[in-house]
Amino acid sequence: MELSVIQIIGYLASIIIALSMTMNSIVKFRWINLIGASSMSAYGFIFGAIPVGILNGFIVSVDVYYLLQIYNKREIFETLEIRAENKYLIRFLEYYNNDIQKFFPGFSYKPELNTISFFILRNMSVTGIFLAHREDGEILKIGLDYVIPEYRDFKNGKYIFNRVKNRFVGMGFTKIIAPASSKQYINYLKKLNFYENNNNQYEIILK
Repeated sequence: MELSVIQIIGYLASIIIALSMTMNSIVKFRWINLIGASSMSAYGFIFGAIPVGILNGFIVSVDVYYLLQIYNKREIFETLEIRAENKYLIRFLEYYNNDIQKFFPGFSYKPELNTISFFILRNMSVTGIFLAHREDGEILKIGLDYVIPEYRDFKNGKYIFNRVKNRFVGMGFTKIIAPASSKQYINYLKKLNFYENNNNQYEIILK
């Protein structure tokens, strides 16, 4: 039996809605769910399934409402410096190790190397960790720049590389170098204006 274009839209909408339920990030969930619900709402009204159209239209309005709340919410970012032997730091790395390995394969914590270490706080919640060290005098080399799944909307990265960078400049750094550790992390770096150098790494000049 051949499927009509409208039926295909209905199936695709169902798949998109189901896919949204697998998202760890609340922002990704809202956007993907919005697309799926919009398609399903249109499908319902076109086919005369009014309850389906109304229900998914309501879901669309809910998604739009929360997305506006997310993007307009005033959030306070801070950094919390941590010592190498900090027990919460060790436990944090252990707890998220499997996810960390997806973005930084082979990463292992070396206290003697990661001498510039801090948690990123977002409204007083720990949302990520930044580990780095000084190299060749004026270079800040990143060992780990990790954000927990629920907060992967690039706000942490923008905070570090747009606002905290003045602190790095004050510490005498002129450049930040990051490893090309995974495709996902490379895409993240590119969105933050890092560019690839000749050593298969990514860097940004501090000004």
